[in-house]
Amino acid sequence: MLQPQQPMTNRPRTRIRLLSLPSTILLATLLALPSLAAAQDDLAALEEQAVKAAVARIAPSVLRIETIGGLERVDRMLVGTGATTGLAVSADGYVISSAFNFIQKPAAILVTLPSGKRASAEIIARDRSRMLVLLKVATDEPLVVPAAVPRDQMAVGQWTIAVGRTFEQDEPNVSVGILSATSRIWGKAIQTDAKISPGNYGGPLVDIRGRVLGVLVPLSPQQQDEVAGAEWYDSGIGFAVPLAEVLPHLDTLKRGDELHPALLGITLKGNDIYSDPPEIVACQPKSPARLAGLQAGDVIVEVDGTKIVRQSQLRHALGPRYAGDRVKLAVTRGDQRVELSVELAAKLEPYENPFLGLLPDRSPTDKPGVTVRYVYPGSPAANAGIAAQDRLVRLADKPVTDVASVWDILGNYEPKQQVKLVFERGSATQEFELELARLPTAIPEKLPAARKPVEAAAGEQPPVGEVNLKLPEETNECLAYVPDDYHPEVAYGIVLWLHEPGGFDRGKLLSAWKDHCRANDLILLAPQAADPSRWLPTEVDFVRKTMDEVISRYRVDRTRIIACGHQAGGAMAALTAFSHRGLIRGLAVTDTALPGRLQVPANDPIERLALFISVAEGSDAAQRVQEQVSRLQVMKYPVILRKQSGDPRPLNDAERAELVRWIDTLDRL
Repeated sequence: MLQPQQPMTNRPRTRIRLLSLPSTILLATLLALPSLAAAQDDLAALEEQAVKAAVARIAPSVLRIETIGGLERVDRMLVGTGATTGLAVSADGYVISSAFNFIQKPAAILVTLPSGKRASAEIIARDRSRMLVLLKVATDEPLVVPAAVPRDQMAVGQWTIAVGRTFEQDEPNVSVGILSATSRIWGKAIQTDAKISPGNYGGPLVDIRGRVLGVLVPLSPQQQDEVAGAEWYDSGIGFAVPLAEVLPHLDTLKRGDELHPALLGITLKGNDIYSDPPEIVACQPKSPARLAGLQAGDVIVEVDGTKIVRQSQLRHALGPRYAGDRVKLAVTRGDQRVELSVELAAKLEPYENPFLGLLPDRSPTDKPGVTVRYVYPGSPAANAGIAAQDRLVRLADKPVTDVASVWDILGNYEPKQQVKLVFERGSATQEFELELARLPTAIPEKLPAARKPVEAAAGEQPPVGEVNLKLPEETNECLAYVPDDYHPEVAYGIVLWLHEPGGFDRGKLLSAWKDHCRANDLILLAPQAADPSRWLPTEVDFVRKTMDEVISRYRVDRTRIIACGHQAGGAMAALTAFSHRGLIRGLAVTDTALPGRLQVPANDPIERLALFISVAEGSDAAQRVQEQVSRLQVMKYPVILRKQSGDPRPLNDAERAELVRWIDTLDRL
């Protein structure tokens, strides 16, 4: 207990200073700093020793690969040269590597062995799902095979070490990070923030004990080719294919049999894979799904006993599978549970959209069904006696509500198949059965009005005329033209126009399109590149945002959304259209070869995409365009090709008018 202060005297006093608790801690901390610093130094030294030990353990299995000769460019992309990396997976001379390292199709491959000797190698087989290659080295020198880590022993946050052997034979190149995720690229890969680049593609990602977590490869969830994901090199976003999941298929690859992604052959309902249930809207004819007995309307609830609720979960469950794998599916069909076994395929027969021979009337209505606007001469509908103003109410014994419902039903059929229809004509009901045809390539010269006139809208309306769209999070500018007589009950198509390098003349663009927009219920949308001299592939996301902005403000006809452009603007339009198949229904380009890296997906029964391609005979791209059109036709895409005389140029007024007529038929049935 503290005593009261005594009166001052002449005798000396001893002063006692009481320290508060925080001050005590501070003093203790200050006294401990040298030991803490020493401990940190010790920890850093131990970490360095552990990394060096792990690298030393894996080093004999990491092999330097040199490629000689081959292509300088692949699809107009300049291919780099230099050493790359492989990983020994079998003592008798087999090495796994990234397919990216061999896209130039080298004339010769040399592998430097642990002894320092070099030996020739050849590609035996490819894993086209995980983008790997298996090499066989011509050597009797036994290779050192590393230990693989099972996926269930991997944990987010653990140390990862990316190892390559490209700079020097004696010392591997090393990058350290952590394991960011254990299931990426739809279950095919793990993710690390270690620096991954062509310098270590094909090399191992190892744990702190030197065991192999996976083989480093560039991958992308959106694309499926050798260079997909390479743009992320050294970004802290890197992927590796778990070695433990490659080794069970090693004997297959050794036999020279390639591994392919597994295909089921279904289209799911909805656009949000992270929230929508996996309800089947179409089973492609002759697909594994159709052969197994899956039907439109089925909802997949289990894959090999794993419960499935969302579409993303289904993709994760099927993503790691290979063609030829058999899976057990459980679906709900109405109030029943149905279990099926499906053998997944390597490829599907190209799907061709069938054709009834009708154009729908677009007059605003709440009445279910589709009223016929126009019947194509010589079509199945015309031959059956169907006429304008008949109303389609049932198709294939299913009710018809609108154009989208007809597309959904037809997506389960192909040309030459029989289908039943029920029409209302006045107060009478008529039934027809007809054989579906192929989509026509001719564009009708004259069409009746697409809809009946509507009275002027009352109340507040969204902006019309020339509208400047500015997205707060984007620096890009965007122009839209909305017809002055816009009506909120009328659905408008979108013409997405992407300029060529150098920007565009606003006045000329509006002059060319205004009258067409007014006459055909179209909204012109012209986003602009941040740098007017060029489009960047990453700006596809900005372009998509501008479309979403228009859809949020106006009533949009989703059957008539097209992307168009001239030359480099057309290339950007193609990239946008194929990247957003769930939204865009038409692609119109002039003097444009599809971008070399563009991976064209299979024609889809529901996510339809028609193409209108125009090219000048004097264009440098003419031959390449013709080759691409031929490939698209083999894939059963509906393509119209127009050849112009002379040198490359934008469409003239007559050609643009034909393009607009083509747009007017995109909702054909």
